[in-house]
Amino acid sequence: MSHSVTSVLSQIRTLQTQMGQSAVSPLTEAPKSNAIQGLVSPQDVQGPSFTDTLRGAIAGVNEAQQKSGALAKAFELGEPGADLAKVMVASQQSQIAFRATVEVRNRLVQAYQDVMNMPL
Repeated sequence: MSHSVTSVLSQIRTLQTQMGQSAVSPLTEAPKSNAIQGLVSPQDVQGPSFTDTLRGAIAGVNEAQQKSGALAKAFELGEPGADLAKVMVASQQSQIAFRATVEVRNRLVQAYQDVMNMPL
């Protein structure tokens, strides 16, 4: 097995020298990325902000409620594509999404109140 590792390392060194790069010695430490070193600055990580995430979640809840209302209206009007099962499933999905949103709001309000009541 040692022979195969040495063979692979020599092939890597050969390819690196052909590409004009210096070969990395197995005894020297390879350069670490910022993530490994734990030196990631906030500017390097660009994820969605809390506001964007919250807006997206509320938009999803709104969309589910609009879809549920449209299916219920279509069922009431007797349109052929709207059956009772679809209406009930859409209604339950929108209800669950709304309850989850209200629960998140309640938790945020509770966290805010806890922070505001902390002694200085």
